[in-house]
Amino acid sequence: MEGRPTFEAILTPTFRPLPLATRAFASSSLVQQTTDPKIAAIVDQIAGLNLLETAGLVTALKEKLNIADIVMPVAAAAAPAAGGAAAAPVAEEKPVEKTEFKVKLEKFDPASKAKVIKEIKGMLPGANLVEAKKFVESVPKVIRENATKEDAEKMKKTLEALGATVVLE
Repeated sequence: MEGRPTFEAILTPTFRPLPLATRAFASSSLVQQTTDPKIAAIVDQIAGLNLLETAGLVTALKEKLNIADIVMPVAAAAAPAAGGAAAAPVAEEKPVEKTEFKVKLEKFDPASKAKVIKEIKGMLPGANLVEAKKFVESVPKVIRENATKEDAEKMKKTLEALGATVVLE
């Protein structure tokens, strides 16, 4: 048992400062001292460029290094907030077509209640006749969420043929 550490020794933290090379990133003057003079000269030259020259440099580097442009979705969202000139190109884009729908039963014809219940029973997975009846009697209610456009249209057409009012959201 002599070779094993004591409980207190395990719980007592030992402070070991990091080596200087690891801590160098915290001080910019140390980074500049350790930077290659060739790189430091390039950084100084780039810092002296104006905005147009910097844009040209970026373009030339992208071409030389075969770097593809990255589309920033944040910039597209910020464009309408920028003002009138930036808002015009956004208005020209096609609106995004909705691909997922909520199929909602709004109301039904009381004369065709039994037919609607039977159809709802078939649309709800694992539902029995009693559950389908309670579902239909508690309208408005969502029949299916995240339905594809084709499925949503098919469900709407079927239920409307039975006298129900269905809304796609």
